[in-house]
Amino acid sequence: MTAPDPLLKYRFLVTLDPGDAYLPPAQARLLPMVAAGAFQEVAGLGGQLEVLAYAEGGRNDSTLQLPVRHAWNRLTLKRGVARDTSLFAWYAAGLADSLGARRDGAVILLSPDGVPAVAWAFRGGLAAKWSGPDLHAEQNGVAVEALEIAHEGLTQVGQVR
Repeated sequence: MTAPDPLLKYRFLVTLDPGDAYLPPAQARLLPMVAAGAFQEVAGLGGQLEVLAYAEGGRNDSTLQLPVRHAWNRLTLKRGVARDTSLFAWYAAGLADSLGARRDGAVILLSPDGVPAVAWAFRGGLAAKWSGPDLHAEQNGVAVEALEIAHEGLTQVGQVR
């Protein structure tokens, strides 16, 4: 039995409804029409466990490694500036009421036929940092905005069907 080909990293979408990661294939094909935005880059899917090295008395061959706490990386979303101001509006809402601006969401990696294959759902997300485009009159590149999402945890939803 051969292993399936790895998924390509350029077919993905971001949604602010984590339930989208569980849709059946027929409905999942419609997700690109309703997703939160067309992003060209998502970074920060990950976390780390803080570990404390403890030298136990009488144990000279090694130190104990004790777990302390877990932290999640911020998700960074980048996209070309669009006329839709929803990302900045979410960030601005958090300036006034951070508790009310929390959103759950998902980053969904698509298979070659456009169906969700693997997803990472995040919970309690806050729009922690918004960056507008760098403008330069002598360059003709796309204006890009970025949004950083601080969240309270990721759950991997494997092999979505």
